[in-house]
Amino acid sequence: MATSSLIDPYGRRIDYLRISVTDRCDFRCTYCMDEDVTFIPKSHILSLEEVVQVAKTFIKMGTKRIRITGGEPLVRKNLLWALEQIAKTDGLEELTITTNGSQLEKMSQGLLDAGVSRINISLDTLNAGRFFKLTRRDKFQQVINGIDKATSLAFKRLKLNSVILKNHNDDEIQPLAAFALERGMDISYIEEMPLGMIHDHNRAEAYLSSDDIIDRLGQHFDLTESNLTTGGPTRYYNVAGYQNKIGVISPHSHNFCSDCNRVRLTAEGRLLLCLGNEHSKDLKPFLRPSSVTQGALEEGIISALALKPYQHHFNLEDPPQILRFMSATGG
Repeated sequence: MATSSLIDPYGRRIDYLRISVTDRCDFRCTYCMDEDVTFIPKSHILSLEEVVQVAKTFIKMGTKRIRITGGEPLVRKNLLWALEQIAKTDGLEELTITTNGSQLEKMSQGLLDAGVSRINISLDTLNAGRFFKLTRRDKFQQVINGIDKATSLAFKRLKLNSVILKNHNDDEIQPLAAFALERGMDISYIEEMPLGMIHDHNRAEAYLSSDDIIDRLGQHFDLTESNLTTGGPTRYYNVAGYQNKIGVISPHSHNFCSDCNRVRLTAEGRLLLCLGNEHSKDLKPFLRPSSVTQGALEEGIISALALKPYQHHFNLEDPPQILRFMSATGG
């Protein structure tokens, strides 16, 4: 199948696939899910063999980067096997993973050995008490230990992802940056996305724009815009005196849809064409019947790309239009 087949109706080449391997997570972050979230029945979740098949098919069709997400991907049993199968596929340029860090102390070496080159670690606070309030779990030191382990190994890049909420953790913008930079890590600050109904806070009141974050950081660091791109929506800034970067992901203040190169495979096998829309196609019918051919899966993927919208439309003042939680979507 020619690489040119992975092109959406607006001429954007889709060379980046994000795969959620589970909707389960050992945290219950307040901006991501409610404490009593209902998980997808396990029988509906793709097997790791099916995940590998979809990944290899996308790579064959021209995908260059794959990111493994969740939920928390590292709670999925036998994940390292799947990562190794994907990483050794000819044509793949980079395999990365997003994690909450809780399993990194024991799994970092295995991830590196399996072929993972970059890790994004979600961390929104450096205060153990606040960490418990945000995640509803007492695992702060476990995450810090995991970060320390990962930074001791030869990964290509490590990055912190921090969701900043006004009057919740915005007083930690600078300390989080210093924590990352002093450990040779990048950091990206993320505007909260209105996915799923939550009850912990009012999203409009807690919203803090990326521009405000950069303005605050500019009081502590000498920042200049960078031309670095890692395939995703992050806009990076150089930081004087450091090799690593500060980035922002701005789904509200700076819509990044025009050059979108991404699609997402949900844990239950739906190919989601846009994070902020419900446009999707179920790939399970192209995976589970034994009579279905590899060519049919490729054609299913191509037909799904025709559903990709031009952009998302988030409005913090309205109730969420997307009722699925981020944990069910994949980061």
